[in-house]
Amino acid sequence: MPNKIEAEFQQHPLNIGISEKERKQVCKGLSKLLADSYLLYLKTQNYHWNVTGNMFQSLHQIFETQYLDLSSAIDQIAERIRALGEFAPASFSLFHKMTSIKEDSGIPSAEEMIYNLVSGNETIVTTAREIVNICDEAEDDVTIDLIVQRMQKHEKNAWILRSMVPTKRGH
Repeated sequence: MPNKIEAEFQQHPLNIGISEKERKQVCKGLSKLLADSYLLYLKTQNYHWNVTGNMFQSLHQIFETQYLDLSSAIDQIAERIRALGEFAPASFSLFHKMTSIKEDSGIPSAEEMIYNLVSGNETIVTTAREIVNICDEAEDDVTIDLIVQRMQKHEKNAWILRSMVPTKRGH
């Protein structure tokens, strides 16, 4: 049974200028972004640990930089969900249901790791773009700012990773 302060607090709904319906829609999108980010984090850390070959040193460092950034982003996304009055999903089973990023069944080659991470970063950008429209309708500039920063980071990550793979001349 809630005490007097808790009962009084529960009677005062969140009042930040965004309707409950809009907050729930934003949080649903943020939860998918969180799930995608968590799976990409896990994949990137796995690759950091398990990369081999002549690109080992450079990829090992790039993967570490990217998974550390994802760790911070995951926290920011989850905290934004909480600031909007919802609980952040926080289990592998929930993430697995929401994510568009596929897990690996084994340890891919270094080149496959790069392609997989390019795809994962692009998936997050796509997910983020979908959420921006929802946030725009809700006039949720704070979430838009967070999402735009994430899109910039993931677009840059994909570009950096793409530059690691030799391309055929003339293409």
